[in-house]
Amino acid sequence: MNLSTIDILIILGYLVSTIFIGIYLKKRASKNINSYFLGGNTLPWYMLGLSNASGMFDISGTMWMVTLMFVYGLKSVWIPWLWPVFNQIFLMVYLSVWLRRSNVLTGAEWIKTRFGNGKGSHMSHIIVVVFAIISALGFLSYGFIGIGKFIEIFLPWDAISPYLPFDLSPEQVPNFYGIVLTSIATFYVVMGGLMSVVWTDVLQFTIMTVSAIVIGVIAMNKVSHDTLMTVIPDGWESPFFGWNLDLDWSKILPSVNDKIASDGFSLFSIFFMMMLFKGVFSSMAGPAPNFDMQKVLATKSPSEAAKMSGFVSLVLLFPRYFMIAGFTILALVYFQDDFLAMGDQVDFETVLPMAISEFVPVGLMGLLLAGLLAAFMSTFASTVNAAPAYLINDIYLKYINPNASPKKLMNYSYLVSFLVVAISTLIGLYIEDINSVLQWIVSALYGGYIAANVLKWHWWRFNGSGYFWGMAAGIIASMVFPLVFPGVLPLYYFPLTLLASVIGCVVGTYSAPPADEKILIEFYRSVRPWGFWKPIHNKVVMLDPAFEKNSQLKRNTINIIVGIIWQTCLTIIPVYIVIREQLPLVISVVILIITMLILKKNWYDKLDREDEILDQEIENGTIDMPQKEEASVA
Repeated sequence: MNLSTIDILIILGYLVSTIFIGIYLKKRASKNINSYFLGGNTLPWYMLGLSNASGMFDISGTMWMVTLMFVYGLKSVWIPWLWPVFNQIFLMVYLSVWLRRSNVLTGAEWIKTRFGNGKGSHMSHIIVVVFAIISALGFLSYGFIGIGKFIEIFLPWDAISPYLPFDLSPEQVPNFYGIVLTSIATFYVVMGGLMSVVWTDVLQFTIMTVSAIVIGVIAMNKVSHDTLMTVIPDGWESPFFGWNLDLDWSKILPSVNDKIASDGFSLFSIFFMMMLFKGVFSSMAGPAPNFDMQKVLATKSPSEAAKMSGFVSLVLLFPRYFMIAGFTILALVYFQDDFLAMGDQVDFETVLPMAISEFVPVGLMGLLLAGLLAAFMSTFASTVNAAPAYLINDIYLKYINPNASPKKLMNYSYLVSFLVVAISTLIGLYIEDINSVLQWIVSALYGGYIAANVLKWHWWRFNGSGYFWGMAAGIIASMVFPLVFPGVLPLYYFPLTLLASVIGCVVGTYSAPPADEKILIEFYRSVRPWGFWKPIHNKVVMLDPAFEKNSQLKRNTINIIVGIIWQTCLTIIPVYIVIREQLPLVISVVILIITMLILKKNWYDKLDREDEILDQEIENGTIDMPQKEEASVA
């Protein structure tokens, strides 16, 4: 398909605007490292929330989720629990508050607030940086693959090759498009830092929301409920499931059954329980050291960090699933003959671009493509912004050149950003599809992250040595187990990865003394976690008899359960609207309203108290909040 002149102008206008934003904000972002990586903690929580939502509205993920809904129907709303998507609820309820109280620049820098500055802390510091860079490279490669496949549908190589001084094989074309788009995204984030990312994300999210509504409306106008029912297997329209998946596509599109078998989701109850088991522990660990954590640290206060995390689900899920459902039902009704003709060679990840090229009119095509490009660039840019923060702030500044000038730090940040993008692009050239890298990131690699990062919040005896060996064991296991269990879904050997990490945590912890008592006391008083902190709590009470321990475990647990139900309703309501399932829609809306009222009373109304407690303790001198460097660039 060839784009019209109007569509091309809209896309070019969007790309130029992102570059302009990066150049315009360069001066403000380059004041100091804090301004570059956290926006100087001056950005409103709702803008950071929109930015975070935009970063999660990525093109590779959207292509993957359209594929999932095509194949699994409404049961696909559970599959993103692989991430898990409900980690935003844990952040909203309590973990964003705990994390923001640390007042640090990166997740690696947070380590010293928990373990101090000893040998174990330094080891932990380095292993967090290693994990952050590996995961960033994985996510950047994942985005690179998706954008190349997507653009190739709309800009056939035959249409542009006459204007270029070189030629490419068909296998190289998506890689070429990926390199061009990643270069533009890299430019604006390198120029403007987090401020550039956030302001561009707000523009991108606006475009995406308009595009999502347009697509959903087009689908509803073209596909009736009765027509949809004739092209789907029994049970497709229900989110509920039994022991087995029980979706039989053999009479409609046999290749889909092969897709289900290759995904490894047929025993859906086991798959679901494994997702939930992994998801709860993964969520309790807190955000991984990526752009999500950076947005939490960039907020003005602990209460705003919580609001930001809650706002992400509120603004992201409805438009995203409205779009996903729209594209899915269009593909189901109009593309089945095309897929039947492909036999067993169907590439389901092309469902999204095929639907766009077929059904979106001129003008709206340009807007939608600009929006989807925005989705890709938002995720890519946020990750590019997060990765150099670890290498510059946590390696170069800490271990190599502590006296580096702010100007030198900024220049090295630019250089590292380009190197990270270049390496991730090389990795992307050798990865076959989106799903393979996604499964490895969320199930194998993150399986090695969980144990150490749960224990750091909840167990006083856990020390830097335990953290290092737990993380190291988990990362090594995530690299080795895919070789030991080839062809097995990474989620299914997640317990082994977790076990290896737990053993590393326990052995490492008892191989070294506890963290310095003063550090533990300061951490406990400022962050105020619940868990196994009794020995430290007793020492704090001796110093300050008025200190009260965090007794919010029960309330937090209730809010998490209610919050996950609320988030699920936000996910499924737009799908019911598009496919016109009226009774389930009404029930879901009622449940949504009830959960919102509960969260308003039991969570939102109590948030300001978190800031009041912290402000009072700082004013009384009972805790000292670490201060970030505020040097300006010469």
